[in-house]
Amino acid sequence: SLHDALPISVGGNMKLGYFGMPSHPPERPLREGFEWDLQVIRWLDELGFSEAWFGEHHTAPWEPNPAPDLLIAQGFAQTENIRLGPGGFLLPYHHPAELANRVAMLDHISNGRLNFGVAASGIPSDWTMFNVDGEAGDNRLMTREALDIILQLWSSDEPFHYEGKYWQVDRPEEMFGLLRPHIKPLQTPHPPIGVAGLSKGSDTLKLAGERGFIPMSLNLNPGYVASHWESVEIGAARVGRTPDRSEWRMVREVFVADTDEEAWRWSVGAHMGRMYREYFLPLLNNFGFFEFLKHAPDVPDSDISAEYCATHNWIVGSPDTVAASIEQMYERVGGFGCLLVLGFDYADDPSRWRHSLELLQREVLPRVAHL
Repeated sequence: SLHDALPISVGGNMKLGYFGMPSHPPERPLREGFEWDLQVIRWLDELGFSEAWFGEHHTAPWEPNPAPDLLIAQGFAQTENIRLGPGGFLLPYHHPAELANRVAMLDHISNGRLNFGVAASGIPSDWTMFNVDGEAGDNRLMTREALDIILQLWSSDEPFHYEGKYWQVDRPEEMFGLLRPHIKPLQTPHPPIGVAGLSKGSDTLKLAGERGFIPMSLNLNPGYVASHWESVEIGAARVGRTPDRSEWRMVREVFVADTDEEAWRWSVGAHMGRMYREYFLPLLNNFGFFEFLKHAPDVPDSDISAEYCATHNWIVGSPDTVAASIEQMYERVGGFGCLLVLGFDYADDPSRWRHSLELLQREVLPRVAHL
């Protein structure tokens, strides 16, 4: 059939990607978690997923990944087509000149398959470790400044001095006829830049609209996430740009199995449910973020559970059920271009996760190709 002969995504605009926090149960040795993520990257490439992003965290035992580029560099060596990127580098914690050179080098290693995700960092224990005043919003200001410096280093051929509030950076003159800044990305003018947003009226997503970056909406209630596109449009309007919905990435918990019952059992009843119960829900509750998970404002906090989220926010079921859920979400938010599957650690049951990804690509994607 046509589907066998052509790449799966032909015939529609909807693309599939992956977003790894990455989450691993705290008892998983760091190397084993790393190997699991690498295994998933190989599967995604083999199945024809278009991209994968992996986060950076320093003080969250459930999200043990202080250096996403270590994973991504190995991922490039073991794959052919998939685009990979940090989702994203936490800019307040890196010297912008050092990161500019490291990311440029990574782009060359990738042979132009790198996406450059950036983020401001929202974990208070990370703020404390690096002495960043997140309460006062310094993390956001630092992110804008760092990005500004990185883009200037990549685009400029002339010496300059950048006098920032947080960093002072120079692009030096040539010295001794031998030494000069010479490392720039392979992709011109630079790798695609992606930013993830969470809150309503998200500052990060306004920045995406303003600068033409890839907007990524994190896994909250779809009704709530619809407000994210407004932020992108507000940012774009400031500079007279027209944002493109096909660039919008939607991060979502997805589990596909042969039947609805099996999908429920292997998602809520297994690793996805455990991560939610032991980590994600207690964390969001401490941040006062439960409202972002509710499908209606009058739902009591005590109702918010893994089962509630699976019912209202996740996409779980047989290929038919999942295709219908994606379509419903698509209508609800007004359209998006790429569904990013939120990654979970199924290292104890690898075939279940592999099968879910395979069904999503082979069975579900053709059913939503018209979107």
